[in-house]
Amino acid sequence: MIRLLGLVISIGLADSLNPTTIAPALYLAAGDHARRQVAQFTLAVFGVYLVGGLAIALGPGELLLAIVPRPGRHLGYVLEILAGVAMLTASALLWGYRHRLSETRAPEINTRGRSSAILGATITAVELPTAFPYFAAIAAVVAADVGITRTIFLLVVFNVCFIAPLLAIMGVLTFAGPDAQLVLTRGREWLEARWPTVLAVLALVAGVIVTLLGVTGLAIGHHNDFGTFSRKFRKALHLHQ
Repeated sequence: MIRLLGLVISIGLADSLNPTTIAPALYLAAGDHARRQVAQFTLAVFGVYLVGGLAIALGPGELLLAIVPRPGRHLGYVLEILAGVAMLTASALLWGYRHRLSETRAPEINTRGRSSAILGATITAVELPTAFPYFAAIAAVVAADVGITRTIFLLVVFNVCFIAPLLAIMGVLTFAGPDAQLVLTRGREWLEARWPTVLAVLALVAGVIVTLLGVTGLAIGHHNDFGTFSRKFRKALHLHQ
C-alpha cells in the first residue's frame, strides 16, 4: 500500500503540471469573479477526472480481475512497463513537434456565467482518453488488487495531486493581493510559449520512473548484475520486494 501511495503521488504531481488545465485556469484568473471561476473549474476537473478514473478501475479493471483473480506482482510490473513506454512515446512525439505546437495559440475562453465548470468538465473529458500518466497509476492500482475502498482512496489522492497547480492559482488569487493578476498573467504567457516542451519533459520523467519501476520489479529475481542493481534500487526506495 505504501508503494502504491508513493507511486500515485509521484505520478499525480508530475501529471499536474499540465498546460491543458493550467492555461485555462490562468485565463479564468484574469477575468471577473476570478476565484469563483477558478474554483468551479477546479472542482469540475477534479470530479470528471476522478469519476473517469473510477469507471476505468472499477469497470474494465474489475473485469481484468475477474479474468485473472489473483494478478500477482508480475502483471503489475508488466502493466507499469507498458504504461511507461506509452508515456515515453508521447514525450517523443511532443518533443518532435514542439515548435509547431508552440505556434498554436490557445482559444479565447468565455469566463462569464457558469462556463468555467463546463469548460473544466469538457477539457477533462476530452483529455482523459490520452491521459497516459493516469493510466499508469490506474494500472498499478488495479494490478495490486487492493479492494474497492483503497482503490477509491488512491485515485482521490492522485486527483488531489493532479489539481495542485489549480489550488496554487487559487492561493495566489487569495493571498497575493494587487499583484495576483500580474503574477498569473506572466505565468500564462510563459506557459503559452513553452507548453509542448513542458509536457514532453513531464511525460519523459513520468515514463522513465514508471518504466524503471516495472523493469526493476521484473528483474529482482535474476541473479546477475542488473538483478542486484534492481534489488538495491527498490530497497533504497523502500519498495516491497
